[in-house]
Amino acid sequence: MYFLSGWPKRLLCPLGTPAEAPFHVQSDPQRTLFAVLAPVRLSIWYSRPSVLIVTYKEPEKSSSQFGSYKQAEWRPDSTMIAVSTAYGYILFFHITSPRGDKYLYEPVYPKGSPQMKGTPHFKEEQCAPALNLEMRKILDLQAPIMSLQSVLEDLLVATSDGLLHLIHWEGMTNGRKAINLCTVPFSVDLQSSRAGSFLGFADVHIRDMEYCATLDGFAVVFNDGKIGFITPVSSRFTAEQLHGVWPQDVVDGTCVAVNNKYRLMAFGCASGSVQVYTIDNTTGAMLLSHKLELTAKQYPDIWNKTGAVKLVRWSPDNSVVTVTWESGGLSLWSVFGAQLICTLGGDFAYRSDGTKKDPLKINSMSWGAEGYHLWVVSGFGAHNTGIESDSKSVVKQPGLLLFQFIKSVLTVNPCMSNQEQVLLQGEDRLYLNCGEASQMQSARGSSARSERKAGGGRSPFADSGLESQGLSSLLGHRHWHVVQISNTYLESNWPIRFSAIDKLGQNIAVVGKFGFAHYSLLTKKWKLFGNITQEQNMIVTGGLAWWNDFIVLACYNISDRQEELRVYLRTSNLDNAFAHVTRAQAETLLLSVFRDVVVVFRADCSICLYSIERKSDGPSTTAGIQVLQEVSMSRYIPHPFLVVSVTLTSVSTENGITLKMPQQLPFCPPVVLAQSVENVWTTCRANKQKRHLLEALWLSCGGAGMKVWLPLFPRDHRKPHSFLSQRIMLPFHINIYPLAVLFEDALVLGAVNDTLLYDSLYTRSGAREQLEVLFPYCVVERTSQIYLHHILRQLLVRNLGEQALLLAQSCAALPYFPHVLELMLHEVLEEEATSREPIPDPLLPTVAKFITEFPLFLQTVVHCARKTEYALWNYLFAAVGNPKDLFEECLMAQDLDTAASYLIILQNMEVPAVSRQHATLLFSTALEQGKWDLCRHMMRFLKAIGSGESETPPSTPTAQEPSSSGGFEFFRNRSISLSQSAENVPASKFSLQKTLSMPSGPSGKRWSKDSDCAENMYIDVMLWRHARRLLEEVRLKDLGCFAAQLGFELISWLCKERTRAARVDNFVLALKRLHKDFLWPLPIIPASSLNSPFKNGKYRTVGEQLLKSQSADPFLSLETDAGVSHVQRSQSWLGDIGPTPPEIDPASSHGPQMQDAFLSPLSNKGDECSIGSATDLTESSSVVDGDWTMVDENFSTLSLTQSELEHISMELASKGPHKSQVQLRYLLHIFMEAGCLDWCVVIGLILRESSVISQIVLLIQSSEVDGEMLQNIKTGLHAVARWASTDCPGYKPFLNIIKPQVQKLSELTEEQVQPEAFQPVTVGKTPEHAGPRSEESRGSSGHGSVPQGEVGGGSLVSREEEDATRAQEEESFQDGTYDCSVS
Repeated sequence: MYFLSGWPKRLLCPLGTPAEAPFHVQSDPQRTLFAVLAPVRLSIWYSRPSVLIVTYKEPEKSSSQFGSYKQAEWRPDSTMIAVSTAYGYILFFHITSPRGDKYLYEPVYPKGSPQMKGTPHFKEEQCAPALNLEMRKILDLQAPIMSLQSVLEDLLVATSDGLLHLIHWEGMTNGRKAINLCTVPFSVDLQSSRAGSFLGFADVHIRDMEYCATLDGFAVVFNDGKIGFITPVSSRFTAEQLHGVWPQDVVDGTCVAVNNKYRLMAFGCASGSVQVYTIDNTTGAMLLSHKLELTAKQYPDIWNKTGAVKLVRWSPDNSVVTVTWESGGLSLWSVFGAQLICTLGGDFAYRSDGTKKDPLKINSMSWGAEGYHLWVVSGFGAHNTGIESDSKSVVKQPGLLLFQFIKSVLTVNPCMSNQEQVLLQGEDRLYLNCGEASQMQSARGSSARSERKAGGGRSPFADSGLESQGLSSLLGHRHWHVVQISNTYLESNWPIRFSAIDKLGQNIAVVGKFGFAHYSLLTKKWKLFGNITQEQNMIVTGGLAWWNDFIVLACYNISDRQEELRVYLRTSNLDNAFAHVTRAQAETLLLSVFRDVVVVFRADCSICLYSIERKSDGPSTTAGIQVLQEVSMSRYIPHPFLVVSVTLTSVSTENGITLKMPQQLPFCPPVVLAQSVENVWTTCRANKQKRHLLEALWLSCGGAGMKVWLPLFPRDHRKPHSFLSQRIMLPFHINIYPLAVLFEDALVLGAVNDTLLYDSLYTRSGAREQLEVLFPYCVVERTSQIYLHHILRQLLVRNLGEQALLLAQSCAALPYFPHVLELMLHEVLEEEATSREPIPDPLLPTVAKFITEFPLFLQTVVHCARKTEYALWNYLFAAVGNPKDLFEECLMAQDLDTAASYLIILQNMEVPAVSRQHATLLFSTALEQGKWDLCRHMMRFLKAIGSGESETPPSTPTAQEPSSSGGFEFFRNRSISLSQSAENVPASKFSLQKTLSMPSGPSGKRWSKDSDCAENMYIDVMLWRHARRLLEEVRLKDLGCFAAQLGFELISWLCKERTRAARVDNFVLALKRLHKDFLWPLPIIPASSLNSPFKNGKYRTVGEQLLKSQSADPFLSLETDAGVSHVQRSQSWLGDIGPTPPEIDPASSHGPQMQDAFLSPLSNKGDECSIGSATDLTESSSVVDGDWTMVDENFSTLSLTQSELEHISMELASKGPHKSQVQLRYLLHIFMEAGCLDWCVVIGLILRESSVISQIVLLIQSSEVDGEMLQNIKTGLHAVARWASTDCPGYKPFLNIIKPQVQKLSELTEEQVQPEAFQPVTVGKTPEHAGPRSEESRGSSGHGSVPQGEVGGGSLVSREEEDATRAQEEESFQDGTYDCSVS
């Protein structure tokens, strides 16, 4: 509604003696002039600019006669001020303008700027006037004056002798005698006996009073604390004709303020609360409407220590009230009691170091024009705490402060309530939450720039954050889109009275004193009247609204003295020539647009409906307006000014009119729906899926929260029950002040004041007096709240579960729907489980049953439990079911993460044996599904149970991961390093030597330290069982992931299982399974292979060289000589081993131009197909470059034809993905180290690399191998050969290549060498220490890529390299690939 903005301004008062220090401020009826009283001085200030115009100082002689000044009251036409003095005198001052065109302040324009002097009303608007003050009359009432009140053309004065004087403004008593209060009868209401009781004691008098025009009477506070309302029974104002009513129970009244629009009287009390009364229309009695009081919950240390209420002031638009107390502080409340701001808590009351500040003491306050400013006279606050008091201290002097406010457009233009945008207006800028993201896209980029210029120093939130986007841009971020109002328009039309935004949130219109202007958010431009005379000739009266591209407004035409309804097209020039004008009979008070109907409420209490339609007359487009009907409302409305808003709704079957009055609301024909209504929201859109939300009427009821008038629909179009109402009013509370309702999204949008402390910037003792230290900087934040759970709960309380289900199902697609169910369950649980008295009809079982209707039931319950304290769990699970059953349901539904959350609950509620049993169940399921994160958590959980840590529940998953790779330290720390640094090795000769370092990370310790622990054994047995299953089902890919993710010691386990689970029983099946798992294509025989140029020796080498460079075997021990080609030792499946052709001479082909020609294709192929791409090699070691250069040279000496390139590409296409290749090499190395040679043969076959088979044969020759395994390999290979000849001829060429090796195997098998203990040749240490390598290391090619492990044991360089290349490498096995090395 109203929000504080920035810091308050301090106005420079002329310093003088204490007798000249201000203590009272009173604005004139137009709020352009302010009278400021000091004991012997009267000053007049102007509002814009806020400057002192004239001062009258009482001479000492007369001052001693009259006494000091006390109160001031303006004449309604602002030409006179009456000032009361301490000794019972009233001084009448006349305000006169000097002759001629004299102004105190005039704007100065720079040379060359367009001068504004030609505009009408220029002087009045732009300049501060020069005024004179002269005392004309003095009236002596012979008793101290308690209160002054201007009533129409008279001045009503209450004196301390109990008399009421009615004085004419010209200073004559008009012969009317004063009324003695003792003769005025008072009763509880006007219906009781006419006599009533009299006040009955001599010294009673009025302490404070205020006239209420709409109730025709005045609210009074007596000196003994009683309060009342005095009204003339007839038109004559005499003692016989007055009658008073009072409530019996109030005896501590201190002050009063009246709200004319809502007919409310706010009485401040000595207890610190404000009681707001209204008059009952039928009996005339005073009824308590609501109270404004601080709660112990929000302000625990001050709520009952504020002292008596000192002042109460309603804002000019009557929508908020400000309250201050004797002990200081300022608070702001909406008309029906929603608290908006209070300076007794938070940053207002405490410094940034936590010490308490003295609250601001307020002696007097008055609202400025349109409520943008509050003028405050501050008191003598003891602001110096512990600092030597400074006699010239500014704060010690009572000063004038100006608090600045931003207000919601709903306060003045209620027709905006059918929009989904939040629009706030300040005195020179507008704040809006940007419209839909798609439409605002183009408007976004430049907005941040323009706001930065426009925002000046006042609004930090006008500066940034406009780029971010969330659920929708109505919610996306917390920053506002700030639009600076055109200065040209403001100069002559301040203050802004109305503003409106269109439905799409792309155009805004504002109305000032005269005319209007509009702005496009897309083009960032304002459009003003081209003809200033037209602008100054119209005064908008009833607000304005957008209809498609048109602006509809009601205005008064000054020159024609005519009320009009006008429609302007946005796209045409702003000129009356393009406007459609309709004459109106009476002044329009309110205007609203619903679909294609304009609703107008007029000063004669009639409602007029117009239809509006678009018309195209040739080139120009206009809108036509026609009267549909007029309805007189005078029987229902006592005064037209009382109607706050009028709007059409689609609430009933036909378009019923909802007429909002302060106390009783809609009319369809008249039905009172709700009382104390501040705002009404409705929408003209329709949505079959969400009828409940879109056909509802939303009401904001101030302190009572919100209400929704919800339609009830019969299910499946059944006939509705006769006894069931078709609608129901549901109240609910939200924590924000609602400014807009998003109907489909089930959200309320609002705004809230936030504060920023800057006092830490001012550490000097003198700076403690700065306003920036005493006050925090105020900003307005956007905020939103879900309300759906409140409505569902209200429906369930009323046994309307079926309606609740329909409503919930229509909203189930909302992203925060799970949160809605959780909130509802949580709130009901907290209330019922912590209730002191037993609850006769608990709601929790109903809510639990309701939530089971949704698939999110299990998550909702467990999330709710995890967020509530342990003590309430039994109550919760008594309603929703046993956690063991819920856990099993999760497992059946395959929802393992939720099951893990239930496990934590079980661990707290059950004995350890039960939680272990359930944890084991979950662990095995997680292993089966490959949920590795969960597996790691379960291992930790099972250990915690075993090691006696079961008293403390494990922390929530995700909290304990040391890094994103969780559980990989084992491989990271196991490095393969160069024996010498690469720089020192001569280019001609180098060798790599493998060293294995023991893991030193936490996972490494786990296996060594706790291996004897029973829990670890228990976990290991489960892991072994899972690994065995994977091997038996030939799921090698899953096995690799499993080992890499959980740090499973694969090699040592395989050594044990070599003859059992790690045997290959069916080679063909295994081969097929691997092809499928690793997405590896089955080989095919290319048609062109018969006449391929690669048959001859010249080209064969290139093919070999290329293929070798990408996929040669990493496990051969190669002594590399940079001068000799690799080809002699490489083995290709394109043909038999042949010598290097003599014409390829590496030394002769060093021409740089020739090398360049082939650099790019080679590196590309390296990236796609090879394991070590060129970049990796150069990063690792400069020595290896020799290899690559050699391939380049060999390449560059040849010019390949198209068919040869096709052949090479076909060879490459017969390989699987790069990732699979790396994974297969990793597994090959593991099996090689573990001595599972039958698996090595299968992987060698799928990779189609004869070198692997050769190496296996070499191993069998050099070491003792189990004869059974040899036999298995031999039969397996025969089976593969048979399968190849029948089903897969693509394998035959490769089987031909490895025939010699197979032959050799057969011979070895026949020798039947009895094996002894197998020890793998390539391992430098015992098998237990061998294991999967880190993902940084990768399978390298035969030309010897240096591994990316920790060179030299762990140098910094290698760590950097590791980070640099991790992005490419982390793909394999998600986290764990492997590295190979050449020695």
